[in-house]
Amino acid sequence: MKEIKASISLICIEKSKKSISGGISLLAILVVLAVPALPVQAQMDPEVLTPVPALQDGRLEVTTAAGSGIALLHVTRDWSVVQPGIQRAVIVIHGWPRRDLRSGEFAATRAGANAQTAIVITPQFLIQADVTRYQLPPSTLRWGPNDWAIGRDAIAPARISSFEVLDAILQRLADRQRFPDLREVVIAGHSAGGRFAQHYAAVEHGEAQLLKNGIHIRYVVANPSAYLYLNDERPVPPTATCTTVNRWEYGLGSNIPRYVQAPLNPQAVRERYFAKDIIYLLGTADNDPHHHQLDRSCAAEAQGPTRFQRGLAYVERMKASGALHQSLLEVPGVGHHSSQMFASTCGVSALFGDGSCGDTPQTTSR
Repeated sequence: MKEIKASISLICIEKSKKSISGGISLLAILVVLAVPALPVQAQMDPEVLTPVPALQDGRLEVTTAAGSGIALLHVTRDWSVVQPGIQRAVIVIHGWPRRDLRSGEFAATRAGANAQTAIVITPQFLIQADVTRYQLPPSTLRWGPNDWAIGRDAIAPARISSFEVLDAILQRLADRQRFPDLREVVIAGHSAGGRFAQHYAAVEHGEAQLLKNGIHIRYVVANPSAYLYLNDERPVPPTATCTTVNRWEYGLGSNIPRYVQAPLNPQAVRERYFAKDIIYLLGTADNDPHHHQLDRSCAAEAQGPTRFQRGLAYVERMKASGALHQSLLEVPGVGHHSSQMFASTCGVSALFGDGSCGDTPQTTSR
């Protein structure tokens, strides 16, 4: 396991509540020109490439063998001091535009007593446009728009993977001096955040100390555009010209991030992934094959036409593979909306409860 040092400085900053006006700026145009090979959805959605309207108020120093950098995050409690009584930590990863930063806290308002013993942590993975817009220090970590969700290295100030930021958060939570009563960590994400959570679950380096301390780990993967497949099978046969169907971020065949480390052992990845507690949280109305943020690359189309169908197909393959600790929860009538997903009966149960919805109409057992 790689050694990661994490220190926290909860520095208050002014949060801008105004949206960036004036359409796509010259900066955004330059970003588009400078970042090749983005997925179709990122090229079509200006929000992915333009600066965020607000920044998270916390700072996390991440130090690895490659160097150091500062990541942004929001923490609902002061974790610079001992937090007795906190039994659950919920880490929520935002979507591609980096703007849905309060969906975990909104879900907590629906969780009742369970939220009273929980801490919610929401990191924010910036791009260069954000750093430039807010004149952030050079030490601020920033990634390519299509890189942070799949574990690639920051473009500055050091080659630090977005997954190493999560490793550092988990390292802090594993400290029994700070969290003496912690029992469970939930890593949840919606859309690109769901893709982040699912990919991290497959190749993570951050669980070991938590597990050693008897802390359970659950992943909640909500409505991602595509999934990391662990073999060559796909629900839809890819076209003969589709050469990316088994490349990372869709498979384990090639283009693997530095974080994963070589040589990759696909069988070991499969065995570890199948043993994890993972909930696939799918909105039944996330079924638009032309959604402006849907990955419509040939590799993604080989997984199905919509997010909902891609999720159903992936869960079926997990069942067939013997992944006994993984389950599907469906949220009827909800589309591509993180707050509605996580604040639903099933979403609240996945984040703050036992991960089952009982006999409520929002549960589909597969």
